[in-house]
Amino acid sequence: MFDNTVKHNSTGFNKKNLYAIYLITILLLAYTFSFIDRQIISLLVEPMKRDLDITDTEMSLLQGLSFALFYTIMGLPLGRLADSNSRRGLIAGSIFIWSFMTIACGLAKNYWHLFFARMGVGVGEAGLSPAAYSLIADSVEKKHLAKAIGVYTMGIYLGGGMALIVGGMVIEWAAEFSTINLPIVGEVYPWQAVFIAVGLPGILLVPLLFTLKEPKRSVVQTKAVPVSEVVNYFKNNKKTIMFHNFGAALASVAGYGTLAWAPSYLIRVHEMTGGEVGLAFGLIVLFCGAGGVIVGGTFADRLFKKGQMDAKLRVAMWSLIIGIIPTLIYPILSDLTLVLIFLAISTFFANFMMGLGPAAIQEVVPSSMRGQFSALYLFIVNLIGLGLGPTLVALSTDYVFGSPEFVGYSLLFVTSLAMAGSALCLGKCLPHYRKTMNSLEEKH
Repeated sequence: MFDNTVKHNSTGFNKKNLYAIYLITILLLAYTFSFIDRQIISLLVEPMKRDLDITDTEMSLLQGLSFALFYTIMGLPLGRLADSNSRRGLIAGSIFIWSFMTIACGLAKNYWHLFFARMGVGVGEAGLSPAAYSLIADSVEKKHLAKAIGVYTMGIYLGGGMALIVGGMVIEWAAEFSTINLPIVGEVYPWQAVFIAVGLPGILLVPLLFTLKEPKRSVVQTKAVPVSEVVNYFKNNKKTIMFHNFGAALASVAGYGTLAWAPSYLIRVHEMTGGEVGLAFGLIVLFCGAGGVIVGGTFADRLFKKGQMDAKLRVAMWSLIIGIIPTLIYPILSDLTLVLIFLAISTFFANFMMGLGPAAIQEVVPSSMRGQFSALYLFIVNLIGLGLGPTLVALSTDYVFGSPEFVGYSLLFVTSLAMAGSALCLGKCLPHYRKTMNSLEEKH
């Protein structure tokens, strides 16, 4: 699985394998913590709306835009730093900032304090993935890249699932109290205590980052590639990059819209408690989301080994087409068991793209530009997906269907259209993607 420049004596090869597994494990933990801190808010919608006296649309801005705005903007300069500076140092600093700002969410006194604290979480998390993608791409053989990045991407589902499961348990416990007295902090609402509780563990991860080494870059790089070179490469391959990025962004609209509002749908329409939703939807995110990423990456790697060079995008495209079917079905069912089954199937297929998308972009850009193009990818995907996904569902609920109880129809409407648009973009991308890959192969 790992760098084939390693000498194939038994001791060295095994050590290299073990170290690469360790590196990916640490990065997986970091991504897991980032998603716990990012997504815990989706389970806190109802108590936060009550205590802050806000609408679904205002709540969606806390879930999406406040975080996504600085997450996307800061990703571009931080991606450039990742191409020429210490990637482990960048990740360590990022973890500290987002963990501290998650704690600050728990200390917020009003809506705007919380809005700006969520911005701070976005600033911190912006430094993780561009540097992590670059580290992984310089540690893993190309034929195993989709699987390796798929393992890293499992952090979305481990973090999202754990946020729901653990958050649900905490909410059930905290429901007995109107406020909670914490040492030093004083009296807070239960949802504020949840933010503080999930923010603290991330800080403990920071020292582990300094046990990692910087792998040799595929292209030796002492300073960042000139911006003009990056711009020229983008111009020469803009159809590949833009069809790919916007395809991934639309898939993220569906994914983040569901993550943000499926808990509220289950609570409002099917009368589940916060704890019940945390366990049920948390297990779906944990197993079906992560399963989709791993199955998608493994299947794409097998097709790639057989010579299908566009395997990553092709598998992602077909998974979205298949995933539209259960996405159209679960919001209109009345039987809760069937709702959860179809929601699980939808989650499985819709999330193939979450691992295949970032793996695909590594294939079509030079090593010396990976951090910057990963940052561009994250900029587009998260500005549209995370920035708009939760808000489009909320706007549909507030202004199209006109009632909080119709959030299921909003999920059906927004997510199915987004998945169809994503599949269309990826289909358009395929010939351009193959052309760019052939061009890079010829240069090497």
